[in-house]
Amino acid sequence: MHHRAPAPSRRTLLTVTAAAAAAAVTGTLAPAAHAETAETDDLRLRRIIDRMSLEEKVGQLFVMRVYGHSATAPDQADVDANLAEIGVRTAAELVERYHVGGIIYFAWAHNTRDPQQIAALSNGIQQAALARPTPVPVLISTDQEHGIVCRVGKPATLLPGAMALGAGGSHADARKAAQIAGEELAALGIRQNYAPVADVNVNPANPVIGVRSFGSDPQAVAGLVAAQVKGYQRAGVAATAKHFPGHGDTAVDSHYGLPTITHTREQWAALDAPPFRSAIDAGIDSIMTAHIVVPALDPSEDPATLSRPILTGILREQLGYDGVVVTDSLGMEGVRTKYGDERVPVLALKAGVDQLLNPPRLDVAWNAVLKAVRDGELTEARLDESILRILRLKAKLGLFRQAYATRAAVERVVGSEEHLAHADRIAEATTTLLLNEDGFLPLSPATHRSVLVVGADPASPSGTTGPPTTTLATALTELGFTATALSTGITPTAAKIEEAVAAAAGRDVVVVGTYNVGAASPQRTLVARLVATGVPVVTVAIRNPYDIARLGGQRASLAAYSWTDVELRAAARVLAGRARPLGRLPVPVQSAEDPGRVLYPVGHGLTYPR
Repeated sequence: MHHRAPAPSRRTLLTVTAAAAAAAVTGTLAPAAHAETAETDDLRLRRIIDRMSLEEKVGQLFVMRVYGHSATAPDQADVDANLAEIGVRTAAELVERYHVGGIIYFAWAHNTRDPQQIAALSNGIQQAALARPTPVPVLISTDQEHGIVCRVGKPATLLPGAMALGAGGSHADARKAAQIAGEELAALGIRQNYAPVADVNVNPANPVIGVRSFGSDPQAVAGLVAAQVKGYQRAGVAATAKHFPGHGDTAVDSHYGLPTITHTREQWAALDAPPFRSAIDAGIDSIMTAHIVVPALDPSEDPATLSRPILTGILREQLGYDGVVVTDSLGMEGVRTKYGDERVPVLALKAGVDQLLNPPRLDVAWNAVLKAVRDGELTEARLDESILRILRLKAKLGLFRQAYATRAAVERVVGSEEHLAHADRIAEATTTLLLNEDGFLPLSPATHRSVLVVGADPASPSGTTGPPTTTLATALTELGFTATALSTGITPTAAKIEEAVAAAAGRDVVVVGTYNVGAASPQRTLVARLVATGVPVVTVAIRNPYDIARLGGQRASLAAYSWTDVELRAAARVLAGRARPLGRLPVPVQSAEDPGRVLYPVGHGLTYPR
């Protein structure tokens, strides 16, 4: 039986290391920290671990979702959801009962309504954590990749996503974008971000990565990943490179199945490994695993999340990484296919994982780890090894010194005018002009005043102002055009296509927002019918840039890489000639009929004369 040592005072735990104060601001160890050896710091952290009960140790390994905008007084619907899924009523009860070391925020869990609410939620969670018998702060995390994956929306600054930054090609812009994002997250009490994506998107059919990747060139991706790691961590937020060992060449979404990557070990080393090596060299704080099978790296065909040869043999021993390893969500089908939910967390720890992210049933996962230790399958020393890494990260981020967000920091930092201006400037440098027949663009209000904007209106990322057709039409109107919007959807019906054709009559130009156009997509019919009207058509790809390979007849074509406001406003400025298109394709666009033939190579991008 495990015996608890006397609990330390709150004051002792909140002053674990003198370096933490500077770390809270810079995300790095302050020069003063060098006066104290890592051994001394680890000794202090080990003393905290020694005071933990076995239950507290198990809890430190978990990062869990929770419903509600408040740590203690969520809406009744969120209380009901928490009771149904977790067996607690509130975030504070989650912290108290399961001693969790981390909590992840989601918009759909109602954690991220507005900045002051998010900060208050973070503070409520920390207050509960610091009231525990062994008061260790919680590491709060989220997926704020930007582009198409954002959990914190407006009025926070929304920035271009990874592939857009890949099109911009600027390490300085990638670093600045991450620093802005990190500063705003830190102000909200969110100190671990599951970004940047380090996957190299070499498969155009990839259903889950796509524009979340910086591109298809391993070295280009590696440079941008390192730049973002430095930006986030300079802002005092732990960056997380994902998804190791590389999710860029799959046609299966690991949320719904278990993908297999057929790269040889040599191909993996050349294609997938460089961004992760670069992240490690840049001092990455955490790395997220992928629920993928890579037979060349582990012939057992276990998913990488559960693979000791991959996580310990390659990541720890071959690449020399000793930071925090976090699983991708344990609720995803890819990790649940081969083993039951009670085995997955135990096998992940045996493979070399430190943080267990968002299991579908926390009670099942938590009790499975507890039982594995009591039965001798896992040793308490193995748990201590991971907890030490987690506490080192919390100390580096300054959480032991100051765990709370402040209202003043939220008001000063989140969505500041300076940050918004940087976002617009960075976005302008990413918009890519793929086609411009006879110099049709830029448009002028004098000759193309009447504009119809039609196209796909996918579900908007958190915090966008509305459907992309409306956002683009509004932006063009503000630039002097008379623009109207008509949403035709991702799969326009025959009736919607007829409505768009009728609406195009008498217009000077039609702008069509396209979204992942496939071989059988009715978006192709929409564009063809609009081209047949004789009104000039311009297409804007609002997600993957491959759409142009399945379309024809348009006078010009842009790639915007996402449908967030910042990218669509930038696209409008490029259409109107208020900004020059400067983006260059970070992935090749291949022929739809002959994938071996490249229509637009990496680096392709047109611009306007000065």
